Amino acid sequence: MALDGMVIADMAYELNRDLTGGRIAKIAQPEKDELLLTIKQSIPQEGEKTLRSQKRLVLSVNPSLPLIYETEETKNSPMTAPTFCMVLRKHLSNARILSVCQIGLERVLCFELEHLNEMGDLCHKKLYIELMGKHSNIIFCQEDDVIIDSIKRVSALVSSVREVLPGRTYFIPNTLEKFDPLTVDRDTFLERVLTKPMPPAKAIYTSLTGFSPVMANELLYRASLSDVTSTDALTEMERLHLYRNFETLREELLSHSFVPTMIRRGQEPVEFAAFDLTSYERDESCQSIVYDSMSSLLYDYYAQKELYSRIHQKSFELRRVTNTALERCRKKYDLQEKQLRDTEKRDKYKVYGDLLTTYGYSLTGGEKSFTCENYYTGKEVTIPLDETKSAMDNAKRYFEKYAKLKRTFEALTVQIEETRQEIEHLESVSNALDIARQEEDLSLIRRELSECGYVKKHAEAKSSRGKVKTKSKPFHYISSDGFHMYVGRNNYQNDELTFHFANGGDWWFHAKGTAGSHVIVKTEGKELPDRTFEEAAALAAWYSKAKNQAKAEIDYIERKHIKKPNGSKPGFVVYYTNYSMTIVPDISGLKEIED
Repeated sequence: MALDGMVIADMAYELNRDLTGGRIAKIAQPEKDELLLTIKQSIPQEGEKTLRSQKRLVLSVNPSLPLIYETEETKNSPMTAPTFCMVLRKHLSNARILSVCQIGLERVLCFELEHLNEMGDLCHKKLYIELMGKHSNIIFCQEDDVIIDSIKRVSALVSSVREVLPGRTYFIPNTLEKFDPLTVDRDTFLERVLTKPMPPAKAIYTSLTGFSPVMANELLYRASLSDVTSTDALTEMERLHLYRNFETLREELLSHSFVPTMIRRGQEPVEFAAFDLTSYERDESCQSIVYDSMSSLLYDYYAQKELYSRIHQKSFELRRVTNTALERCRKKYDLQEKQLRDTEKRDKYKVYGDLLTTYGYSLTGGEKSFTCENYYTGKEVTIPLDETKSAMDNAKRYFEKYAKLKRTFEALTVQIEETRQEIEHLESVSNALDIARQEEDLSLIRRELSECGYVKKHAEAKSSRGKVKTKSKPFHYISSDGFHMYVGRNNYQNDELTFHFANGGDWWFHAKGTAGSHVIVKTEGKELPDRTFEEAAALAAWYSKAKNQAKAEIDYIERKHIKKPNGSKPGFVVYYTNYSMTIVPDISGLKEIED
C-alpha cells in the first residue's frame, strides 16, 4: 500500500522526538531522487556527561516508492554531487533541526531548521518532503516559504496547478477539496461525507485527507459496518456509531497513540498502518506484527516486499512454462477420461458376440435386431444387427469392437495415470514457485524443469553461467516443545529431507491430495507431544496448495514407512498405513530459524 496521512503522522512524531536538537553533519544524494542525511546529537546526561549519537535519515521521492525512514546503513554517493545536494550543503551544513511536523494530515513533512550564514547571522529555513506518489518532491525554502530549490523542478509546462521553481512561493494545492480529519465536525461528517452515493469506505477515503482505503475499511470494521455496500443503506444510528468510532480514531491520532502494525501472510508482507488493523483478524492466513517504530516497520516492509517482488519477477518465465504445461496436461487428462468413458461399453459388445454365437442359429438372415435371454443376467436383451450380414458375421463384428475398445482401455489407463502424475508433479513445481524466497530456490526449480524436458537445457545452463552455485537450505522451525521441524522448498529438497536427512523414527507430514512440501520432524529418539504433531501439520498445510483453505487434511507417518518408486519424479513417494488429521493452516505462533 502507499503511505497515508496517518503513517506520515506517526513518522513526524517519531522524527520530531528523535531528531529535534540534532545537527546535520553530512548531506549526500546517492540517487537523483534520494537524500541521505547524517544527523549528530549531543544529549546531556546526569552529571557532566554527554551522550553523543549519530543517525542517518533516508528521504526518497522515487515516483514508484516514496519513502522516509531512519537507518544504520550508508550508501555510496556520486563523485560529483548534484546541484540540489550542493545547495543544501551550502545552506544547511551543521544546521540544527528545530522541529519535524506534518502539514495537516497531508503526506507532507516539514523540517524547520536554523543555521548560520556566511556573515554569522542566525537564519531559518524549511525543508518540505512531499510523499505523494509520482508527485513526490523535496523542496527547500526560505523561512517565508519562498522556494530556494527542489530535487525536482516543475515548470508551468509540466503542471498547470503549481510551479516548483526557485523564487516561487511554496504551497500545497487543494485539488481534491477534501476535509481535514483533524478538524471535521459531526455535521460535516454525516451530511457531506456519508451522503455520497457510493460504498461508505470509498466515501470516507475520497472525502477525508490522509485516509487510505485500508484505514477506511478498518474504521468500518471497528464500527461493525464492513458489510454495508452503500451509504444509502446506513441507518441514522449506524451513521452516528460510525462517527463515534471516527472520533475515537482521531483521539488516538492526536494523542500519538500509534501502533505501527504490519500484516504478513506467511513471510510475505501484505499491508501496514499506523494503527492496529483489526480487520485482518478474520483472515486466518494473516498475522499481525507490531513494531516499536514506524521507521523500522517501513524499512522491513519495503525490504521484504522488494525481495518478494524480485523473486516473483525472476520466476515469471518458470511460472509461464509451468502453467502452460499444466493447462496442456489438464486438457489432455480431460480428453483421455472422455475417451475412457467411451470404452465402458466394451463388455456389452462381448456379451452381444457371445449371445449371437450361442443363439444365432435361429436367425434366417435380414433381421435388423435380435431379442434373446442374456444368460449372464437372466434378463432379455435386444441386439442391433447389420441386416446385410449373417449372425456369425455380426458376432465377429462385436468381438472386434470389444477387442479394439479393450486395447484402448488398457492403453488409456496407463496414459491417464502418467498424465495424472505429470499434473501432480507440475502442481508441486507450482507450489515450489509460490514459496520460493531466494534465487537459489529458482535455480533448483529451473534445473528440475530442465531435466523433465519443460525447459531447454542450454537455456538453463546459460542462465546459471558464471554464477556461484549456493546450496539452498530447507525452511527450519522450532516447535513449542523444542523439536526441530524442516520444510522442503522444492522437490529436490523434499527427496533430500525424506530419504537422506530424516531417520527412520522421524515423522513425515504432507497435505493430503494436493501439492505441498515434505515436512520432517526430528524426534532424536523422543516421543512427540500432540502439540508438535499439530504444529508440524500446520506447516505442511501452510506450505501447500491448501494454504488458503479454512482447514486442510494432513497425512503423517513415520519416515521408515515412506517409499520412493524406481524412476519416479522428484518429490514423489508412496505410503499405505498413515495417520490423518485436519488442521488450520496457521503458523503465526511458530519460530523460524534463519540457518
